[in-house]
Amino acid sequence: MVQAKSNNKALVLTGLLIGLIFAELDETVVSTAMPTVIRDLHGLSLYGWVAGIYMLAMTMFMPILGKLADLFGRKRVYLMSIALFIGGSIVGGLAVSMPMLLVGRGIQGIGAGGLMPLAMVILGDTYPVEQRAKIQAMIGPVMFLPQLLGPTVGGYIVDHINWHWVFLINIPVGLLAALIMSLGLKETRGEERRTIDWAGAFTMMLGLLSLLLAPVLVDNRGLAWSSPWVIGLFVLSALLFALLVRIEKKAKEPLVPLHLFKNRTVVVLSLFVFVLMLGLMGGFASFPFFAQHVMGLTPTASGYLNMALMAGAIPVSILIGFLITRVPYRNIFIVAFILPIIGMYLMTQIGVGTTVLYIIVAFFILGLGIGALFGGDNLIVQESVDKKDSGIALSTVQLFQSIGTTIGMSVFGSLLAKNIKSGVMELSDQLPNGAADSIAKGDIPAGLSADVIGKVNAAFSDAFQNIFAIGFGFAIAAFVIVWFLKKEVLSKRDEEGPGGAIGEAKALEA
Repeated sequence: MVQAKSNNKALVLTGLLIGLIFAELDETVVSTAMPTVIRDLHGLSLYGWVAGIYMLAMTMFMPILGKLADLFGRKRVYLMSIALFIGGSIVGGLAVSMPMLLVGRGIQGIGAGGLMPLAMVILGDTYPVEQRAKIQAMIGPVMFLPQLLGPTVGGYIVDHINWHWVFLINIPVGLLAALIMSLGLKETRGEERRTIDWAGAFTMMLGLLSLLLAPVLVDNRGLAWSSPWVIGLFVLSALLFALLVRIEKKAKEPLVPLHLFKNRTVVVLSLFVFVLMLGLMGGFASFPFFAQHVMGLTPTASGYLNMALMAGAIPVSILIGFLITRVPYRNIFIVAFILPIIGMYLMTQIGVGTTVLYIIVAFFILGLGIGALFGGDNLIVQESVDKKDSGIALSTVQLFQSIGTTIGMSVFGSLLAKNIKSGVMELSDQLPNGAADSIAKGDIPAGLSADVIGKVNAAFSDAFQNIFAIGFGFAIAAFVIVWFLKKEVLSKRDEEGPGGAIGEAKALEA
């Protein structure tokens, strides 16, 4: 158990931030460097798997590492996660082939699956709720820094050093984070013998692999959602999760305690982040295509539009950190998540004449709403369960968020591609032979008349309007889900209580 009073809190916070920022930075830096990596390793056919294998590994191991931290100690498992991330970085940095690079990315993903949820749990063990509310409110927006720095750092490394250092730079940074955490975090080890639910862990991994492999195959192998392979994977996933429930009912130390799903807050927040990420990430992951092809922005400029999102999220996240221990969190979320509905409605109106200012305003409004999620969700989960279950509870909610993001990006990406192809094919009689297929993939040939280019851009705009209209519906659904949260004000844990269970929440209404 983490001994909060004997911890060097400044070192703990510093070590956690270094680990989190560089794990997030790695993703954006790698994506920037990938065209060069693919060219050197001759791996175009496996391009999509570089991100896919990372997300699969991270999502599959997130609940397992969270449970291991509850069983054997946060510090030990967090340092193990850093070691895995460093090990994956070494394999990726020394890669001489695409399969070797994919192995490295998979190992990195396993490590990343422990870094974010365990960082929040360690903060929960180290700081009292009032301080933690303010700290966690600022961590979410800080994670936007890698999105801003990634393209610049990745471009510099590729242009002036070597793409291998995109991965190898993680070694000294990871070692520094591990050293600081080792010095700052004190933890006692229980003497009792703990068991691992290997049957549950294996079944959950297979279930998640089946569930998330389906959209990855759709993205990277061009399979249709109605393909027997895809449907078969979904059916297999459902059967495995049904088997997991039976295993967990009988397990002495279940991987996922089923009583968590009797906790109203855990269930509501899991459903909320799943629906929100499913609806929002699908459209926004593809938005650079619209910004570059319809609005005429450079790749760098389109990427930096996210600054508007951050500009909205940061102040709200900090504000929530001060309010969440004073105001019922349901009220906060109800007010905040009106804003994504407004922002998504504005995005449904984009077209050929959309200006940069219009997008900045829409993104800023969306950021204002999402900032409440950064400032509150992790804290609410931690304070709604017994301390001994905080690792797996937080990992479970983040698992649903990750699943929503992965499926949303894949489903919306496929739908967008289908809508674009349909719209462009209607113009095929006005295009040179073979041009329609190229345009549908984003490769607009030179020499087209201004009138034809205008019609192509209109087809792109219509496709994005449809995508954001669906996202608008998901934003409304997420807002409805928020109303099912408890009307509570977070209060201090009762550390003296049995098992370190949470103390009284100031329940205003069930």
